[in-house]
Amino acid sequence: MSGIFNVRVYAIIINKANEVLLTDEHRFGTSFTKFPGGGLEYGEGLKDGLIREIREELNTEVCSMQHFYTTDFFQPSAFHENQQIISVYYRVNLNNYSHIQTQEEPFHFQQGTKEFAQEFRWKKITEFSPNDVSFPIDKYVANLIVKNNIHRP
Repeated sequence: MSGIFNVRVYAIIINKANEVLLTDEHRFGTSFTKFPGGGLEYGEGLKDGLIREIREELNTEVCSMQHFYTTDFFQPSAFHENQQIISVYYRVNLNNYSHIQTQEEPFHFQQGTKEFAQEFRWKKITEFSPNDVSFPIDKYVANLIVKNNIHRP
């Protein structure tokens, strides 16, 4: 059996209040929470893909980024049969945090359609746990953040 690699790139964004940014989304008929970011497009490098995702999703620019984690275990896609997910995470600082429109409650969608909706929210690092995100790789990364006591530099 052969499959396809699906390369994803995500941002770990922590504000001055030591809150991590999460995105609540609804697509493919299900709701889930993850880190901001998404799929790499053909012809993009990892950093270029993440810069594009940040511009599209958050309407702001990346100031700096540092590699945090790359998937080192097999993870099948939750949405596409025969796809293996490889996710790369970067610690990201933004030029402007005030452009980010957030909600207080999870899945409190103000915009979107029945097929796709997305909202962002901040979660205090001191209250953050792997249970706050939906997918196995994100849970692994959340555990690294908690275990290593990651805060804004």
